[in-house]
Parts: sequence; C-alpha cells; structure tokens
Amino acid sequence: MSIEDTTATYPYQDSTLPIEQRVDDLLSRMELADKVGLLFHTMAVFGDPATADDGFGIPSLQSMVRKRRMNHFNVLGTPGTAREFAAWQNAAQRIALAQPLAVPITFSTDPRHAFTDNPATAMLAGPFSQWPETLGLAAIGSAELVERFADVVRDEYTAVGLRVALHPQIDLATEPRWARTSGTFGEDAGLTSTLVTAYIRGLQGDAVGADSVAAMTKHFPGGGPQKDGEDPHFAYGREQIYPGGRFDYHLEPFRAAIAAGTSQMMPYYGMPVGTEFDEVAFGFNRSVITGLLREQLGFEGIVCTDWGLLTDAVILGTPMPARAWGVEHLSRPERMALALDAGVDQFGGELCTDVLLELVTAGTVSEARIDVSARRLLTEKFRLGLFENPFVDEQRADAVVGKPEHRDAGLDAQSASLTVLTNTVTGGAPTLPLSTGVRVYAEGVADDVLREFAVPVARPDEADVAILRRKAPFEQRDAGFEAFFHAGSLEFPADVVEGIRRVAATVPTVVDVYLDRPAILTEFSDDAAALVADFGVSDRALLRGLFGERRPQGKLPFDLPRSMEAVVASRSDVPFDTESPLFRFGHGLTI
Repeated sequence: MSIEDTTATYPYQDSTLPIEQRVDDLLSRMELADKVGLLFHTMAVFGDPATADDGFGIPSLQSMVRKRRMNHFNVLGTPGTAREFAAWQNAAQRIALAQPLAVPITFSTDPRHAFTDNPATAMLAGPFSQWPETLGLAAIGSAELVERFADVVRDEYTAVGLRVALHPQIDLATEPRWARTSGTFGEDAGLTSTLVTAYIRGLQGDAVGADSVAAMTKHFPGGGPQKDGEDPHFAYGREQIYPGGRFDYHLEPFRAAIAAGTSQMMPYYGMPVGTEFDEVAFGFNRSVITGLLREQLGFEGIVCTDWGLLTDAVILGTPMPARAWGVEHLSRPERMALALDAGVDQFGGELCTDVLLELVTAGTVSEARIDVSARRLLTEKFRLGLFENPFVDEQRADAVVGKPEHRDAGLDAQSASLTVLTNTVTGGAPTLPLSTGVRVYAEGVADDVLREFAVPVARPDEADVAILRRKAPFEQRDAGFEAFFHAGSLEFPADVVEGIRRVAATVPTVVDVYLDRPAILTEFSDDAAALVADFGVSDRALLRGLFGERRPQGKLPFDLPRSMEAVVASRSDVPFDTESPLFRFGHGLTI
C-alpha cells in the first residue's frame, strides 16, 4: 500500500501555518465531546477494529473513535509481522479520519524490545528487535548505547505507527522486593539520570518532531520505595514510604528527564505516606502534580495518569478495583474532578467520557479547564506530524522492524550485558571463557543452540562443564492478572538450591541467573565454578558470552543482598541499604 494523503479543508490542516494557530483553529471547531475524547487514553487490541476484547473489557476501537470520540490508544498484542501491524494502524486511522474533524489517532505502547512477558507492563518483542531489559542497559552503563537503542526503538515504532512510548521507566529500585525492578535502570540516581537523558534523546531527538516518538517518562515522583516491596497495582501495595527521608533522591532522574525535554510524564499509583505531600495516590495529588511537577520543576508537558484510577474492572478474570488509593470513598465523578484539579491531562486506561461530559454540563469542571489539556494534547499531535502523515508505508514497515542490523545490535547488547559475578580457577585456568567443543550438560538451554558451541550430554557425570539457567525466585500470587507480578521473597527454594549444588558437586558448573529482581545467591554462590547474572538474554547471546565469542561487560546496577533478613531490615527509599551485600553495585568481572 502506498502512503495516503489527506486534503486540507480547514486552516488547522494547513502545515504551513504555525502550530499554535492550527491548535486554536481546531479547538474552535471542536464540540465539547471532541475535546473530552482527547482526555482519555486507553487500550486497543491488535485485531479487527470492529471487535471488542472481553479479556480486558475493552470496546472495539471503532466504537471508541465514533461514539466516544477518542483518539489516543495503547496497543495491546503482538502481530506476527510488522506489515500486519502497519496495516492495522492504517485501518484504524481511516476510521478516525472519516470522522467530521478528521483528527488522527496517536498510538502508544508499553516496551516491546526485551523479554518481559507481563502484559500489564510490557509486550513480547515479536517482530521487533530484541534487547536486554532496561536493567541490562544499565549493566552496560553506556549512554551512547542507550541512545542507540532508543533510536532503534524510534525507528521501529514509527515504521508501524507507534508515536508515544510509555517509557522510559526511571524509578529507582531501592526496595529489592519490588516487582517492577526489571524495567528500571537500577538503584543509582546518578546512573539513571545519565541514561534517561540519552534515552529521551534517542526517542525524541533534539525536540519532538515528525520523526520522533514522544517519551512518557514514568513513574513520577519515583515508584521504587514501596512498603514491603509490594506493588500499588494492588491495594496491599498502595503505600510509598520514606523511612530514610530520601524523597528528593528519587526525584533526581525526573529532573534530568525534564531537562532532556521529555514530552510526557506518568505519575504512579502509589500514595506517599509520612511526607509533606497529600496522602492520596499521585494521580489525584495536587501537591505533587501541580505544586511539585508543574510549579517547582517547571514541567509544561502532558501528564497522563497510570491506567485504571477511576473505574473498577475485571482483567483476565481478576477483579481489579480502581487504583484510587486514599480516595476510595469518592465516587467516580468525584475522583475524576479531583484528578483534573490535581493537574492531569489524560486518564490512562479509562473510557468513561460520559462522566466527564456530565461534570462539565453540571458546572463541576469548566470547559476552560478541558481546553487547557486539550491544547497540550493537540499540540503534540501537530508536533508529531500526524495531521500530515497519519498513515505508514506497510511495505517499509517489514523492511525496518527487526532488520538484521537492529537484531544484531540487540543480540550484541544482550551478550554485553552479561555480568560475571565469580569465575573460579578449575584445572589451572579460569572457568570462563569456555572452550568450544567441550561436553556440556545444560539445563534451560536449547539443544540446537548449544550444539553450535559444544557437545550436549545427558548427564552431569558425562560432561566437562555444566551450564544451568535459573530465574530469580518469587512468591506465586493468585492466578490471573496478579500472577504476572513477581514479588515477595528473594530467596531460592531449598529444592532449587539443592539441585544446583548436586550438579556442581559432580562437574564444574556455570550458573546463570536471570535477575528481574536482585535475587539472593548466597546459598550456592560458592558452589558454582562461575556465577553469571543476566538481565534478559537469549540462549545464543548467553553462549556467545560464555564461550568468548562476545565479551561480557556488565556491572551490577544494584546491590545483591546477602539475606532476606538484610532486605527486611533495609529502608525502602535508601539506596545500597542492605547490610553487607553479597555483591556490590558496579561489581562485574572481565573474562
């Protein structure tokens, strides 16, 4: 399909006019319902635009555009090819452009370029190039690489019509148990500030323009210091606490993001406890959004709430109350009015446009207040060039997304992010790098990939070396939506520890642990001939690092605690606060 053109009918469709003038013209032509529709940013599921999605309780995209006049959507699902993605985007845009004012859709997405499979926080990579998790980028620690990664993301997103990234996530992982750690740059404010600056530059360029992806940086003012490490997606995790008085430490990366020009900001679900700020969730918190973010820090961009602050829902069979922490007693209209008064521009994951229309009709919310947010949102659409180029080239999408140079760069980054924690001498030489062609007993590594480097054997006593892949432990929560969040204890179960020790007692053993949280490795760290941390790597990327084809460069982006007792005793908001950690932030051996 060729790129399609739209014919200018109104002044706002004339690209030669200044954006401010175009926004003024479009706003003057909008009915109240059109303006209200702008303030809602919910999910749309890849598939037939006329079909609803029962799993997430989402009406069809077509009905949301036509009946609710919405035109901001977060895309769920991963198609088989980029061409399918682009064709779907174009079909959706045709629906939007058939409406009277022909306002194009702004499509957004959670991260899609790594390994996380929690549909509440990220999408599977599918046809996109695959890189390590954000923690892995932090382990490499190169601002140049992070900017290169973000530029690849920009290139691949724009090819399929994705124009807002619901990332970077720059919370500081000062509470080791928190389930969202893998999406962060770790617990150091300085490293995170440096890398988020590069990340935003890679997505947006020097300023948001027709080739940019707008960055929605999250979660203001820092979602790391959760009480007991529990996540505020759920009522038991609603409190953010600052026993060490380090609220300002968590602000540092956001100051850097604002200086870098981030276009949007997302407050988190949590509610601050024991601070100078109101004890209500950040999305309702005027003292945080208007007082701190707008007035003190000078942020002038779009503020979009995290998803589902207003409306109770059922997601994947799990009842999910609205994350209206601190204001649970308020009705949905009262919550909405409070959030608007706090200073938000958009409601993430909501589609109750009728409620806002009623609030304006009743005089509770003024149309002038709606105009303030509508102006910001329209300005970004114009800056992104969506009115001039709402469609994408479907053939080009397949050529750009996941192209060989992007995939190779992602694979190299995976290998580089490997972090060698120990590398003992066995047989007169360090265990790593391994020699090509040795006999290997492996667990968690695909045989067909292993054969490219070694000779697979069936038992440890037949091997020259063993390679065991493990994942950081977690406490299994209820089924459904909650099960996707890895929280609770960081200690490995006794049977897992015993299994590692049994193999290590038979043959020199390389243990690789996927760290989506800072797991406690104390129980088997001395048993392994080599201990390696990964932050999202394929089998091939791992073996290229272990066999010396690529050099692991990773340094820990957080401390690895020695025990759960040390974790429980640490202060949630204070970095590097577990007593006598097993491995320190920045540790990583060269091989």
